[in-house]
Amino acid sequence: MPSHFSLYELTIQLDPRDNIAVARQDIQPACQLITPRGTLTTRQAIPAGHKLALQPIATGSSIIRYGYPIGVASQPVQPGDWVHTHNVSLPHNQRDLSFSLTSQPTLSAIHPVKTFLGYPRQDGQVGTRNFIAVISTVSCSAQTALGIAAHFTPDRLANFPNVDGVVAVTHHTGCSITPDGLAFTFLQRCLLNLAHHPNIGAVIFISLGCEVMQMGDCLDNIENHPHRLERSLSTLAPILSIQELGGIEATCRAGIQAVEAMLPAVNAARRSPQPLSGLKIALQCGGSDGWSGVTANPLLGLAMDEMIAQGAAAVLAETPEIYGAEQLLLSRVKSESAARKLIRHIRWWEAQAELLGFSLDNNPTPGNKAGGLTTIYEKALGAVSKGGSSPLVEVYDYAERISSPGLVFMDSPGNDPVSITGQLAGGCNIIAFTTGRGSVYGSSLAPTVKIASNSALFTRMRADMDFNAGTLLEGQTSQDARDALLDVLLKSASGTPTRSEQQGFRQAEFIPWQPGAVL
Repeated sequence: MPSHFSLYELTIQLDPRDNIAVARQDIQPACQLITPRGTLTTRQAIPAGHKLALQPIATGSSIIRYGYPIGVASQPVQPGDWVHTHNVSLPHNQRDLSFSLTSQPTLSAIHPVKTFLGYPRQDGQVGTRNFIAVISTVSCSAQTALGIAAHFTPDRLANFPNVDGVVAVTHHTGCSITPDGLAFTFLQRCLLNLAHHPNIGAVIFISLGCEVMQMGDCLDNIENHPHRLERSLSTLAPILSIQELGGIEATCRAGIQAVEAMLPAVNAARRSPQPLSGLKIALQCGGSDGWSGVTANPLLGLAMDEMIAQGAAAVLAETPEIYGAEQLLLSRVKSESAARKLIRHIRWWEAQAELLGFSLDNNPTPGNKAGGLTTIYEKALGAVSKGGSSPLVEVYDYAERISSPGLVFMDSPGNDPVSITGQLAGGCNIIAFTTGRGSVYGSSLAPTVKIASNSALFTRMRADMDFNAGTLLEGQTSQDARDALLDVLLKSASGTPTRSEQQGFRQAEFIPWQPGAVL
């Protein structure tokens, strides 16, 4: 490598206020970078995607990226220093969570009215897929649910071309939890709301019979459910009890017969052109790196602004992963109610961290840090950009059904499968998932569009990635990349299989959030 370069050949400064830049490629020690302020010499090796100090930063002074603080220097930082976990920490003061209501309308659409090919449902929702779901109410009935679903091979479904599959939905709880605790509430909400999911044409619940999670009680009280369907779930979703039917074998036979009886009606559904108001998009990032907040996340935000302008709902989540960037949402919230809900969730997480003796800055994983992310503030600033610049219109509890169009937020942990499980229960019918290190998440209930933050990842894991946002680092305009991503999202919503769908159904990714004690 030659010893002299322009700063901008080897790095990206995302905002003129930043006192760091991000390395485009590995930079060796003693490399001289020509800057507007003079020549800067690197003092250590700077890995690609990591940060380089552009000016002296005193101990306790802010490290600025995206124009916002991502932490403070824990020791003196010199120009040319590698800036990472060894010399950056979080400030100790509690964050000020003030908010300001916005009168900003949703952004105007750039494109003519777009549609996708979806399955219209009786309750007004629209499916991107058409499944029959076999849902276990408790871990003890999971194997039985899997056995019923496994019977319906592609050959056995050949006469039902409009049925996308019979999917087993299993989990590892449902008993040994207190019926008045959060774990019970979240699981009940997930299972009950999943029966309303627009991608599911019919449902069977499989119960052991003696578990704490008694779905029969839920269905008996369906009239009190605030979002009930016009037809009773007790008709839509029969419950088969393994103990009452005489064991797994008998229950599998009964379940197969029940699904066979449902197939003609579910197959009667047809795709037709639907407005984008029929889409609820789960926004997720996993295995993030230093480029995620430069390419994939902001690009997804641009696409969401356009889809929201045409009536869609875009659902941010993962409360611990917006910690440090919540002010970007609170500065454009539409109602005091939504602002106070978001603040309540953030304060709850702070209290949990203090109670259990952990730091919210532990959220960036070893892989995140190896990819260049240093603090939760830095990760959060990149993560929030997935939501674009539209106003925040509503905030939901975990697994609540989403009824508002526009940009909304759902409280959830940062764990991707747990968070997405809540978004699916809320009614999300497509998942937009950005990754920099390489996530292999895929859902059996909604198409998962994987967006790589860099071309090296896209090439290395081509069988798992659906879109390459790394082209933004290679000269593609953000407008062209946005339009290309919109095209991929709408094709996936219209039935084109994603990479994860091509790999077959996933059985381990449905994980309801289970805080609290196991009895």
